[in-house]
Amino acid sequence: MSANTLRAGLIGLGAMGRNHARVLRGLDGVDLVAVVDPAGDAAGSVRDLPVLSTVAELVALGVDYAVVACPTGLHEEVGLELAAGGVAALIEKPLAPSVEAGRRLVEAFESAGLVAGVGHIERYNPALQSLRSRLEAGELGEVLQVVTRRQGPFPHRIADVGVVMDLATHDIDLTSWVTGQAYTSISAHTAFRSGRQHEDMVAATGRLADGTIVNHLVNWLSPFKERSTVVTGDRGCFIADTLTADLTFYANGAFGTEWEALRAFRGVAEGDMIRYAIPKREPLLVEHERFRDAVEGKQSDIVTLRQALRTVEVSAAVLDSAKRGVTVSL
Repeated sequence: MSANTLRAGLIGLGAMGRNHARVLRGLDGVDLVAVVDPAGDAAGSVRDLPVLSTVAELVALGVDYAVVACPTGLHEEVGLELAAGGVAALIEKPLAPSVEAGRRLVEAFESAGLVAGVGHIERYNPALQSLRSRLEAGELGEVLQVVTRRQGPFPHRIADVGVVMDLATHDIDLTSWVTGQAYTSISAHTAFRSGRQHEDMVAATGRLADGTIVNHLVNWLSPFKERSTVVTGDRGCFIADTLTADLTFYANGAFGTEWEALRAFRGVAEGDMIRYAIPKREPLLVEHERFRDAVEGKQSDIVTLRQALRTVEVSAAVLDSAKRGVTVSL
């Protein structure tokens, strides 16, 4: 191990934690030194590493940073302990289960001057990265609408939050990120169809700062898995499939009309369709590389705690809107 290798720790050995362990163990310039999980290593995924039962033990080992992959309800407690111990942190999304908890985490890491990020992994999806750069380059002209669909069967690993905090946070974050626009209002309906404590279905409609209309359909009740982002603009529409990391462009075809009565209507016609060839690297690996670089003090594009707090605020507004039956302004 070279002198400048970063010492990393991992908190939580659930499904996502095991993925983080796999990536961390192959990450250049990083040494995964220990894992924290009071339940131990039931799956035997990190057999040769010390499995500790408390965060305090990990901090005492002198790690440079820790990846927080425990249940969302524990993020605040664990994050505050890491910040107090001077340990940088990559926290799984969502940042926290409430806006207040998120604010306390932002304050703790900022006041300690520590690098901290949140694992909004869709930002590292090749299809969405390509989509974002094409929108920035003006390839779609003015953006008019963003529609996302994220559905599939219930993941039994999730027990402490509903579909809004677990899944819709992906769509809220990616929508703001690809468009570069903040949400200004949101209206939502939720359903509780499977007998669990939290909502398992949500339909949300909102508006971004530039007037773009957004729509998110999310559920845990579909046997069919779908991860789709459709961005419609003046010049056509982009469809990103984040399951396959494919990006397709449907161009507006140019056509003239000699029919006087129709000239006043700005219509569109079917034009060319292009599916882009995109290099496809694993998003989780890219996320870890960016965070490692940030900890090393390099310029790096990570999801800051403040950005992730905004996503928690919008998600809380979704739940508030559904509960009260009103449109919530942000």
